[in-house]
Order: sequence, then structure tokens, then C-alpha cells
Amino acid sequence: MRAVDTSVLVRLVTRDDTKQVAAAEAFVAHAAWVPHLALVEATWVLASVYNRGPEAIATAVDMLLNHEHLTLQDADVVVAAVEHFRRRPSVGFSDCLMVAVTRKAGHGPLGTFDHDLGKLDGAVRL
Repeated sequence: MRAVDTSVLVRLVTRDDTKQVAAAEAFVAHAAWVPHLALVEATWVLASVYNRGPEAIATAVDMLLNHEHLTLQDADVVVAAVEHFRRRPSVGFSDCLMVAVTRKAGHGPLGTFDHDLGKLDGAVRL
């Protein structure tokens, strides 16, 4: 299966360049895999470049999860991360994903010095 990077995900979400959107849609039309790293980078771009807030970012991730041609790496983990992120948006999506990945791998709790992250179930503030 093909895979996509951050720029393809951003085009699919923002739809801000018609030529690139068409190319992205054509590329994923035969199925594409989305690695966690591309997803995390895409959420960062949406927040920092496009000034999208937490709810818009969560909605974008949901859209990618439900996209008919995309398969997200460990989709169940991404769903858990979005749920955490919706409850505690101040933590950030990438940290929520890190906790969810850690939990699935059975390597918890995740140690952190981050005050907000330490409040998530599955993390412990040091």
C-alpha cells in the first residue's frame, strides 16, 4: 500500500490549493497508509500555520480516520488519542498520541515533566 506524508494530509484537510488537492486525491484513490509521524506533523501544521484550534484539529483527524481511502497507523490508538485530546486540548494532540501508543505497547505509565500531560490517564508527572 502507498503511504502519504504531511503535505498530502494538509492538502486533503485544508483544500487550499486546487491543483495539489486533485493530485492528493488521485494519489490516495487506490488506498494509502498514514504513519503517526505524518499525522502528528499535520496537526502541528494545522495549529501553527493555519491557526486551527483544538476542535478543528480533532475534527480533521476524525475526517482522516473516516476517509474511505486512508488507513491510519494503529487507527484504534489514534481514536483514543483524539478522545484524550478533546477532553484535554491543552495537552496537544502529539502528547495524547504518545500516551495512547505507550498504553497499547504496554509500556506505561509514560513519565513526564509536563504538568498537563501528567494529568492524562496513562501518564505520570515526575
